[in-house]
Amino acid sequence: MNKMLKLVESKFLKKDIPQFNIGDTVDVQMKIVEEGKSRIQTFEGIVIARAGSGLTETFTVRKVSYGEGVEMVFPLHSPSIDKIKVMKKGDVRRAKLYYLKRKVGKETKVEEKITHAEGQADPQVREEPKK
Repeated sequence: MNKMLKLVESKFLKKDIPQFNIGDTVDVQMKIVEEGKSRIQTFEGIVIARAGSGLTETFTVRKVSYGEGVEMVFPLHSPSIDKIKVMKKGDVRRAKLYYLKRKVGKETKVEEKITHAEGQADPQVREEPKK
């Protein structure tokens, strides 16, 4: 039975989803249909949770808008999601960032992950001077 469910689900899974994790700042573009017209609305915030797997996988995005915290839970493979863009990679040590709900102001910021390009020296490693 499980194999049949996976076969049916595989037809509805999206292929163009970027790799993002908890703590990343993402820009989610949603298709909204009103009175026969469709438009795209963006929601940019920090990913505070991911849950589920397969077709039922969801992720929660939080942002502060006009001093009020706003969270939205998006189904990852929903046809109403047009595009997901990763703006910044976050450096966190938790699987769920629910503690951000209690924080105010600059404390809600997540530290950015710094990656080094290949072929460049790591700035923390110092070379010995040549004699």
